[in-house]
Amino acid sequence: MPMSAPAIDIQKIATLARLKLTSDEADLYQAQLGKILDYMDVLERYDLGGVEPTAHAMPVHNVLRADESRPSFSRDEALSNAPKSSHGQFQIPKVVE
Repeated sequence: MPMSAPAIDIQKIATLARLKLTSDEADLYQAQLGKILDYMDVLERYDLGGVEPTAHAMPVHNVLRADESRPSFSRDEALSNAPKSSHGQFQIPKVVE
């Protein structure tokens, strides 16, 4: 049995989403929502008992490199090119009064 899309108040949803819809847009979205809900009914008919739930359709891989310590500049080397430094930190002009 198809879900009853006409029972969903598109204007209320638009108000909650802070959208102003014309009556033509509301009718269009009502029809589209009805089709989506009808398709959800079709999907509910399938037996998915042995299917493991997933969060993504495709496997997600971490593309970041491993976090490992590597040689780097000393504090003095890092500050050597700074126009100004103070107490081992970069000194920048004040930007907020």
